[in-house]
Amino acid sequence: MGKLFQILTILFVLSTTASAQLQDHSQETEPAAIRSFGGVVETRESANPDNLPVVYPVEERLTVFSEMDEDFPYVEVAMREPVFVLASDDNWLHVRTKGGATGYVLSGSVSDFWIRVSKKERTVRIYRGDDLHRTLPADLAINFFSNKVRKGGQENVDHWRTPEGVFYVVNKNPESQFHRAFVLNYPGVAEAERGLRHGMISRDEYNQIVRADDRFEMPPMFTKLGGFIEIHGDGTGARTNWTRGCIALRNDDIDELWDVIKVGTPVLIEK
Repeated sequence: MGKLFQILTILFVLSTTASAQLQDHSQETEPAAIRSFGGVVETRESANPDNLPVVYPVEERLTVFSEMDEDFPYVEVAMREPVFVLASDDNWLHVRTKGGATGYVLSGSVSDFWIRVSKKERTVRIYRGDDLHRTLPADLAINFFSNKVRKGGQENVDHWRTPEGVFYVVNKNPESQFHRAFVLNYPGVAEAERGLRHGMISRDEYNQIVRADDRFEMPPMFTKLGGFIEIHGDGTGARTNWTRGCIALRNDDIDELWDVIKVGTPVLIEK
């Protein structure tokens, strides 16, 4: 459960920290991504001392019920917040929230799938918890070995890059020009903080990105940071470099993943 818990915690801390900073525009702090990585190392075991399986909501708000009955709502959990599985029973899971509340959730309202992308290997790995589910060849950006920092274009193809970091699937596009597409929440909070710090985006653009993240919505895609980073189809299967930043899989692979990869699925993109 370790890696999925780390990724979910990073996403959750990024979101909650950035939302709090919106209340004080003058606040200058260390980037949230750095703070959250440090916090995960320190708190992972104490937050889940029993090493329980971890799942995450695939709905904007997950309802935890006090009994295995939808007539008894108890508490709600936000998308991307870790939920720990104590036991399973038919269509229900007995769970504990990060806040310590215990109750029951419908098994279809949570998932343990997540995606790991290795740019160096040009490979996508699909996991269920800690178990490797699929290994797939991927095509990446023209400049796949560098991290994305700004929008690319015909005049600066060097910036057609695949970003690195922790993201999640914010939307699914069944009518993509590249067969089908899982749209990622790039630019996210970490990219917005960097862009604001280096004068690439305005304070208003920063706030728009943070609010979109807080509301689980598509972020602004037309700032100088770029956007529309997707895991889409029309991949060659030959691990080539031709996209403008996206990750391209073979159409059959996208079709196989379409029903199991939900909005909210974490995506880790590594160098």
